Amino acid sequence: MTIGGSIALIIVGAVLAYAVDFDLSGVDIRLVGVILMVGGLIGLVIGLVRIASARRAVDRRPPPAVREERYYEDGPRRY
Repeated sequence: MTIGGSIALIIVGAVLAYAVDFDLSGVDIRLVGVILMVGGLIGLVIGLVRIASARRAVDRRPPPAVREERYYEDGPRRY
């Protein structure tokens, strides 16, 4: 799950938990909202941990220097 998807789940869950006043038989809308918010928070934490670990794994040393030498023969020039 991406960070954007996690934030979207948190927003939808907050809207369902705090802003919707709708009764549906057999379903508690507020509980569904809280579950979505918790799932979004877990996804956000996992996404941030993955980004942090990927940044640590990158080697920060510069690549080794490459020396290129070219030798030209001084021969007759043809035009």
